[in-house]
Amino acid sequence: MEDGLARIYIACWGTACLIGLAIFLRDPRSFSLSHPDYRQFLFQPWKISTFVAATAGMTLIAPYTGDPTWDYWDALFMSVLTFVSAPWAVGTLYRSTKGAFSVSRTYVAVCLWLFSASWSYDLYLLVRDGHYPTTWAENLAASSILYVLAGLLWNLEWRPELGMTLGFLESEWPQRLCEVPFSKIAWIAVPIMLIVGLLILSFLVT
Repeated sequence: MEDGLARIYIACWGTACLIGLAIFLRDPRSFSLSHPDYRQFLFQPWKISTFVAATAGMTLIAPYTGDPTWDYWDALFMSVLTFVSAPWAVGTLYRSTKGAFSVSRTYVAVCLWLFSASWSYDLYLLVRDGHYPTTWAENLAASSILYVLAGLLWNLEWRPELGMTLGFLESEWPQRLCEVPFSKIAWIAVPIMLIVGLLILSFLVT
């Protein structure tokens, strides 16, 4: 990206992030992201275990992918941002298409998605290398796929009366209604994790 275009792009996404932060801080209680219910929903043993495994894998292989833009630091902080925000952002965006639309929540969800999957990476490399990364578009596409898959994975729930479901399909979301045995959702969770692993492996061999 040329310097002039890079400056314009940075100004646009920086402004978008500041607006999103202002919207959130104006009334954080209106965002379930800040509720204890969301933390309880997120910090379940199987979700933490899969997050730790995925983060360790991403971080350890990052310097060996052959991509100089990937190192331990951006792999680590992007993994953390994804775990914290993707279940909420993906769920919020889905629900916004199903009669639960809110301009403020939808806007913040989009900003979280783009910041976690792209803009944080761009900013880190701009500071580290002194120029805007030429791989910003490729990273945005690849990381967005991983972001959606992570959001779906960590929204998996199991109800005795329903079986396996996605948390954001339930009216109580993101409230955790019961402990989810991993064995009940493994048949879909494991394939998602394998897809993520194959995508990461594809970065390693290219």
